[in-house]
Amino acid sequence: MKNKPSTLGEFIIENQNQFRYSEGELSRLLNSIKLAAKVVNHEVNKAGLVDILGSAGETNVQGETQQKLDVYANEVFMRTLKDRHIVCGVASEEEDDFVAINKDDGGNDHKYVVLMDPLDGSSNIDVNVSVGTIFSIFRRISPVGSLATKEDFLQKGRNQVAAGYVVYGTSTMLVYTTGYGVNGFTLNPALGTWYLSHPDMKFPSMGKIYSINEGNYVHFPKGVKKYIKYCQEEKDDRPYTSRYIGSLVSDFHRNMIKGGIYIYPITTASPNGKLRLLYECNPMAFLAEQAGGKASDGYQPILDIEPSELHQRVPFFVGSAEMVTKAESFMKKYS
Repeated sequence: MKNKPSTLGEFIIENQNQFRYSEGELSRLLNSIKLAAKVVNHEVNKAGLVDILGSAGETNVQGETQQKLDVYANEVFMRTLKDRHIVCGVASEEEDDFVAINKDDGGNDHKYVVLMDPLDGSSNIDVNVSVGTIFSIFRRISPVGSLATKEDFLQKGRNQVAAGYVVYGTSTMLVYTTGYGVNGFTLNPALGTWYLSHPDMKFPSMGKIYSINEGNYVHFPKGVKKYIKYCQEEKDDRPYTSRYIGSLVSDFHRNMIKGGIYIYPITTASPNGKLRLLYECNPMAFLAEQAGGKASDGYQPILDIEPSELHQRVPFFVGSAEMVTKAESFMKKYS
Protein backbone atom coordinates (compact mmCIF):
# COMPACT_ATOMS: atom_id res chain seq x y z
CA MET A 1 0.00 0.00 0.00
CA LYS A 2 1.33 3.44 -0.93
CA ASN A 3 2.21 5.79 1.89
CA LYS A 4 -0.18 8.69 2.27
CA PRO A 5 1.31 12.05 1.14
CA SER A 6 2.79 14.31 3.82
CA THR A 7 0.74 17.25 4.95
CA LEU A 8 2.43 20.64 4.95
CA GLY A 9 2.40 20.71 8.76
CA GLU A 10 4.07 17.29 8.96
CA PHE A 11 6.63 18.27 6.30
CA ILE A 12 7.60 21.46 8.14
CA ILE A 13 8.11 19.56 11.42
CA GLU A 14 10.01 16.69 9.75
CA ASN A 15 12.41 19.11 8.05
CA GLN A 16 12.77 21.62 10.88
CA ASN A 17 16.31 20.49 11.69
CA GLN A 18 17.47 21.65 8.24
CA PHE A 19 17.05 25.24 9.39
CA ARG A 20 20.24 26.91 10.51
CA TYR A 21 18.45 28.30 13.58
CA SER A 22 16.15 25.52 14.70
CA GLU A 23 14.07 26.96 17.53
CA GLY A 24 10.67 26.32 15.95
CA GLU A 25 9.97 29.99 15.26
CA LEU A 26 10.41 29.70 11.48
CA SER A 27 8.13 26.64 11.49
CA ARG A 28 5.41 28.62 13.28
CA LEU A 29 5.88 31.45 10.79
CA LEU A 30 5.41 29.13 7.80
CA ASN A 31 2.33 27.67 9.49
CA SER A 32 0.85 31.15 9.87
CA ILE A 33 1.41 31.86 6.16
CA LYS A 34 -0.41 28.67 5.18
CA LEU A 35 -3.32 29.70 7.44
CA ALA A 36 -3.58 33.18 5.90
CA ALA A 37 -3.38 31.65 2.41
CA LYS A 38 -6.39 29.43 3.18
CA VAL A 39 -8.42 32.47 4.26
CA VAL A 40 -7.49 34.41 1.11
CA ASN A 41 -8.18 31.36 -1.05
CA HIS A 42 -11.68 31.11 0.40
CA GLU A 43 -12.37 34.74 -0.55
CA VAL A 44 -10.83 34.41 -4.03
CA ASN A 45 -13.04 31.40 -4.76
CA LYS A 46 -16.23 33.29 -3.97
CA ALA A 47 -15.15 36.51 -5.68
CA GLY A 48 -18.06 36.42 -8.11
CA LEU A 49 -20.61 36.02 -5.30
CA VAL A 50 -19.64 38.82 -2.93
CA ASP A 51 -18.63 42.46 -3.33
CA ILE A 52 -14.91 41.78 -3.66
CA LEU A 53 -14.38 42.39 -7.39
CA GLY A 54 -13.11 45.60 -8.96
CA SER A 55 -11.17 48.61 -7.78
CA ALA A 56 -11.03 49.71 -4.15
CA GLY A 57 -10.79 53.33 -5.32
CA GLU A 58 -7.33 53.82 -3.82
CA THR A 59 -3.77 53.71 -5.13
CA ASN A 60 -0.77 52.08 -3.47
CA VAL A 61 2.64 53.64 -2.89
CA GLN A 62 3.64 52.84 -6.49
CA GLY A 63 0.67 54.78 -7.85
CA GLU A 64 -1.11 51.61 -8.97
CA THR A 65 -4.85 51.20 -8.55
CA GLN A 66 -5.61 48.86 -5.67
CA GLN A 67 -8.16 46.14 -6.23
CA LYS A 68 -10.53 45.21 -3.41
CA LEU A 69 -8.86 41.83 -3.12
CA ASP A 70 -5.44 43.53 -2.86
CA VAL A 71 -6.64 45.34 0.24
CA TYR A 72 -8.35 42.26 1.67
CA ALA A 73 -5.36 39.94 1.16
CA ASN A 74 -2.99 42.52 2.64
CA GLU A 75 -5.19 42.86 5.74
CA VAL A 76 -5.44 39.07 6.19
CA PHE A 77 -1.69 38.43 5.96
CA MET A 78 -0.83 41.48 8.08
CA ARG A 79 -3.30 40.54 10.79
CA THR A 80 -2.27 36.88 10.84
CA LEU A 81 1.44 37.66 11.09
CA LYS A 82 0.96 40.33 13.77
CA ASP A 83 -1.62 38.53 15.89
CA ARG A 84 0.32 35.28 16.15
CA HIS A 85 3.37 37.06 17.66
CA ILE A 86 6.00 35.43 15.44
CA VAL A 87 7.71 38.28 13.53
CA CYS A 88 9.34 41.56 14.45
CA GLY A 89 8.32 43.32 11.25
CA VAL A 90 6.40 43.06 7.99
CA ALA A 91 6.79 44.91 4.68
CA SER A 92 4.13 44.73 1.97
CA GLU A 93 3.90 45.95 -1.58
CA GLU A 94 0.58 47.54 -0.55
CA GLU A 95 2.04 49.54 2.36
CA ASP A 96 3.98 52.83 2.11
CA ASP A 97 6.52 51.73 4.71
CA PHE A 98 7.46 48.64 6.71
CA VAL A 99 5.57 47.86 9.91
CA ALA A 100 7.69 47.27 13.02
CA ILE A 101 5.78 45.21 15.57
CA ASN A 102 6.25 46.74 18.99
CA LYS A 103 6.89 45.08 22.33
CA ASP A 104 3.24 45.21 23.41
CA ASP A 105 2.40 43.07 20.39
CA GLY A 106 5.23 40.66 21.10
CA GLY A 107 7.42 41.78 18.21
CA ASN A 108 10.69 42.88 19.77
CA ASP A 109 11.86 39.42 20.79
CA HIS A 110 11.27 37.72 17.44
CA LYS A 111 13.96 37.02 14.89
CA TYR A 112 12.30 37.19 11.46
CA VAL A 113 10.87 39.77 9.09
CA VAL A 114 8.47 39.02 6.23
CA LEU A 115 8.17 40.84 2.91
CA MET A 116 5.21 40.06 0.68
CA ASP A 117 3.12 40.77 -2.36
CA PRO A 118 -0.26 39.80 -0.87
CA LEU A 119 -2.06 39.36 -4.20
CA ASP A 120 0.10 39.24 -7.31
CA GLY A 121 -1.80 39.70 -10.58
CA SER A 122 -4.91 40.97 -8.83
CA SER A 123 -6.15 42.81 -11.94
CA ASN A 124 -6.84 39.32 -13.35
CA ILE A 125 -9.30 38.42 -10.62
CA ASP A 126 -12.26 40.09 -12.37
CA VAL A 127 -11.82 37.77 -15.36
CA ASN A 128 -11.26 34.58 -13.32
CA VAL A 129 -7.56 34.17 -14.15
CA SER A 130 -5.11 32.71 -11.62
CA VAL A 131 -3.56 35.08 -9.08
CA GLY A 132 -1.12 34.47 -6.24
CA THR A 133 0.69 35.52 -3.07
CA ILE A 134 4.49 35.87 -2.87
CA PHE A 135 6.46 35.92 0.39
CA SER A 136 10.08 36.32 1.47
CA ILE A 137 11.54 35.71 4.95
CA PHE A 138 14.78 37.12 6.38
CA ARG A 139 16.45 36.78 9.76
CA ARG A 140 16.67 40.24 11.31
CA ILE A 141 20.05 41.97 11.58
CA SER A 142 19.01 44.51 14.23
CA PRO A 143 19.43 43.44 17.89
CA VAL A 144 16.75 41.15 19.29
CA GLY A 145 14.75 43.14 21.86
CA SER A 146 14.70 46.33 19.78
CA LEU A 147 12.24 47.52 17.15
CA ALA A 148 12.82 46.26 13.62
CA THR A 149 14.64 48.72 11.34
CA LYS A 150 14.63 49.36 7.60
CA GLU A 151 18.02 47.59 7.39
CA ASP A 152 16.30 44.36 8.41
CA PHE A 153 14.37 44.51 5.13
CA LEU A 154 17.07 45.96 2.85
CA GLN A 155 19.11 42.77 2.68
CA LYS A 156 20.45 41.00 -0.39
CA GLY A 157 18.29 38.16 -1.62
CA ARG A 158 21.09 35.71 -0.79
CA ASN A 159 20.25 36.26 2.89
CA GLN A 160 16.71 34.87 2.58
CA VAL A 161 15.98 31.95 4.89
CA ALA A 162 12.72 31.03 3.17
CA ALA A 163 10.57 32.17 0.27
CA GLY A 164 7.56 30.94 -1.60
CA TYR A 165 4.29 31.64 -3.32
CA VAL A 166 0.68 30.53 -3.32
CA VAL A 167 -1.10 30.17 -6.66
CA TYR A 168 -4.90 30.39 -6.49
CA GLY A 169 -5.88 28.52 -9.65
CA THR A 170 -7.82 25.43 -10.73
CA SER A 171 -6.28 24.01 -7.58
CA THR A 172 -4.57 26.05 -4.87
CA MET A 173 -0.89 25.34 -4.33
CA LEU A 174 1.72 26.59 -1.87
CA VAL A 175 5.30 26.28 -3.16
CA TYR A 176 8.23 27.16 -0.91
CA THR A 177 11.90 26.68 -0.13
CA THR A 178 14.06 27.05 2.97
CA GLY A 179 17.26 26.60 0.96
CA TYR A 180 16.95 22.81 0.66
CA GLY A 181 15.08 22.42 -2.62
CA VAL A 182 11.57 23.42 -3.64
CA ASN A 183 8.40 21.57 -2.68
CA GLY A 184 4.77 22.14 -3.68
CA PHE A 185 1.65 21.44 -1.60
CA THR A 186 -1.90 21.31 -2.94
CA LEU A 187 -4.86 22.35 -0.79
CA ASN A 188 -7.65 19.84 -0.31
CA PRO A 189 -10.56 22.29 0.13
CA ALA A 190 -12.84 19.65 1.66
CA LEU A 191 -10.41 19.06 4.54
CA GLY A 192 -8.60 22.41 4.58
CA THR A 193 -5.31 20.50 4.51
CA TRP A 194 -2.23 21.04 2.31
CA TYR A 195 -0.73 17.82 0.90
CA LEU A 196 2.72 17.34 -0.65
CA SER A 197 1.90 16.95 -4.34
CA HIS A 198 5.06 18.21 -6.07
CA PRO A 199 8.20 17.08 -4.18
CA ASP A 200 11.63 18.39 -5.19
CA MET A 201 10.43 20.64 -8.01
CA LYS A 202 13.00 21.42 -10.73
CA PHE A 203 13.20 23.72 -13.74
CA PRO A 204 14.09 21.81 -16.89
CA SER A 205 17.48 23.19 -18.03
CA MET A 206 15.84 24.12 -21.34
CA GLY A 207 12.27 24.86 -22.30
CA LYS A 208 10.20 25.97 -25.27
CA ILE A 209 8.16 28.77 -23.68
CA TYR A 210 8.99 32.45 -23.49
CA SER A 211 6.76 34.72 -21.41
CA ILE A 212 6.83 38.45 -22.04
CA ASN A 213 4.29 41.19 -22.74
CA GLU A 214 5.02 41.60 -26.45
CA GLY A 215 2.60 44.52 -26.60
CA ASN A 216 5.48 46.61 -25.20
CA TYR A 217 7.91 45.40 -27.90
CA VAL A 218 8.69 48.85 -29.32
CA HIS A 219 9.67 50.03 -25.83
CA PHE A 220 12.08 47.15 -25.08
CA PRO A 221 15.89 47.48 -25.14
CA LYS A 222 17.62 46.12 -28.24
CA GLY A 223 18.93 43.01 -26.47
CA VAL A 224 15.40 41.92 -25.53
CA LYS A 225 14.09 42.57 -29.04
CA LYS A 226 16.90 40.47 -30.52
CA TYR A 227 16.23 37.65 -28.03
CA ILE A 228 12.51 37.63 -28.93
CA LYS A 229 13.42 37.34 -32.63
CA TYR A 230 15.78 34.50 -31.71
CA CYS A 231 12.90 32.72 -29.92
CA GLN A 232 10.71 33.14 -33.01
CA GLU A 233 13.25 31.85 -35.55
CA GLU A 234 12.43 28.58 -37.32
CA LYS A 235 15.78 26.96 -36.60
CA ASP A 236 17.04 24.01 -34.55
CA ASP A 237 14.42 23.45 -31.81
CA ARG A 238 12.76 26.80 -32.40
CA PRO A 239 10.42 28.64 -32.69
CA TYR A 240 9.46 28.68 -29.04
CA THR A 241 5.89 29.11 -27.85
CA SER A 242 4.77 32.48 -26.47
CA ARG A 243 2.74 32.16 -23.25
CA TYR A 244 2.00 35.18 -21.05
CA ILE A 245 -0.69 35.30 -18.35
CA GLY A 246 0.26 38.59 -16.72
CA SER A 247 0.46 37.12 -13.24
CA LEU A 248 4.09 36.49 -12.22
CA VAL A 249 3.15 33.59 -9.94
CA SER A 250 1.19 31.83 -12.69
CA ASP A 251 3.79 32.39 -15.41
CA PHE A 252 6.63 31.30 -13.12
CA HIS A 253 4.73 28.21 -11.93
CA ARG A 254 3.96 27.05 -15.47
CA ASN A 255 7.53 27.61 -16.65
CA MET A 256 9.01 25.75 -13.68
CA ILE A 257 6.90 22.71 -14.53
CA LYS A 258 7.18 22.84 -18.32
CA GLY A 259 10.45 24.72 -18.88
CA GLY A 260 10.64 28.31 -20.05
CA ILE A 261 11.75 31.87 -19.40
CA TYR A 262 9.83 34.84 -17.99
CA ILE A 263 11.04 38.34 -18.87
CA TYR A 264 9.91 41.72 -17.55
CA PRO A 265 12.59 44.10 -18.87
CA ILE A 266 13.08 47.82 -18.61
CA THR A 267 10.99 49.89 -21.02
CA THR A 268 10.98 53.52 -22.00
CA ALA A 269 8.03 53.98 -19.62
CA SER A 270 9.71 52.00 -16.79
CA PRO A 271 13.45 52.70 -17.14
CA ASN A 272 14.28 50.80 -13.93
CA GLY A 273 11.94 47.90 -14.63
CA LYS A 274 8.50 47.38 -13.12
CA LEU A 275 8.68 44.39 -10.77
CA ARG A 276 9.66 44.97 -7.13
CA LEU A 277 13.02 43.56 -6.07
CA LEU A 278 12.03 42.81 -2.46
CA TYR A 279 8.46 41.58 -2.86
CA GLU A 280 8.58 39.74 -6.19
CA CYS A 281 12.03 39.24 -7.71
CA ASN A 282 14.07 38.16 -4.66
CA PRO A 283 11.69 35.40 -3.52
CA MET A 284 11.16 34.11 -7.06
CA ALA A 285 14.92 34.20 -7.71
CA PHE A 286 15.56 32.18 -4.54
CA LEU A 287 12.98 29.60 -5.64
CA ALA A 288 14.42 29.51 -9.17
CA GLU A 289 17.99 28.85 -8.02
CA GLN A 290 16.81 26.21 -5.55
CA ALA A 291 14.94 24.51 -8.41
CA GLY A 292 17.99 24.50 -10.69
CA GLY A 293 16.93 27.58 -12.64
CA LYS A 294 18.42 31.04 -12.92
CA ALA A 295 17.32 34.62 -12.18
CA SER A 296 18.98 37.79 -13.43
CA ASP A 297 18.41 41.46 -14.19
CA GLY A 298 19.93 40.74 -17.59
CA TYR A 299 23.51 41.19 -16.39
CA GLN A 300 23.89 39.95 -12.81
CA PRO A 301 22.11 37.53 -10.44
CA ILE A 302 19.05 39.06 -8.79
CA LEU A 303 20.12 37.64 -5.42
CA ASP A 304 23.36 39.67 -5.50
CA ILE A 305 21.68 43.06 -5.88
CA GLU A 306 22.10 45.36 -2.85
CA PRO A 307 18.67 46.92 -2.16
CA SER A 308 18.54 50.68 -1.61
CA GLU A 309 14.81 51.20 -0.99
CA LEU A 310 11.76 49.18 0.01
CA HIS A 311 9.90 49.56 -3.28
CA GLN A 312 12.91 49.32 -5.58
CA ARG A 313 12.17 48.08 -9.11
CA VAL A 314 14.42 45.97 -11.31
CA PRO A 315 14.25 44.22 -14.71
CA PHE A 316 13.68 40.48 -14.30
CA PHE A 317 14.75 37.44 -16.32
CA VAL A 318 13.92 34.11 -14.64
CA GLY A 319 13.45 30.50 -15.64
CA SER A 320 15.31 27.58 -17.19
CA ALA A 321 19.02 28.19 -16.71
CA GLU A 322 20.13 27.78 -20.34
CA MET A 323 17.39 30.13 -21.57
CA VAL A 324 18.27 32.86 -19.07
CA THR A 325 21.95 32.54 -19.96
CA LYS A 326 21.12 32.92 -23.66
CA ALA A 327 18.97 36.00 -22.95
CA GLU A 328 21.84 37.51 -20.93
CA SER A 329 24.18 36.99 -23.88
CA PHE A 330 21.87 39.10 -26.06
CA MET A 331 21.68 41.79 -23.35
CA LYS A 332 25.46 41.98 -23.12
CA LYS A 333 25.97 41.93 -26.91
CA TYR A 334 23.49 44.76 -27.51
CA SER A 335 23.86 46.69 -24.25
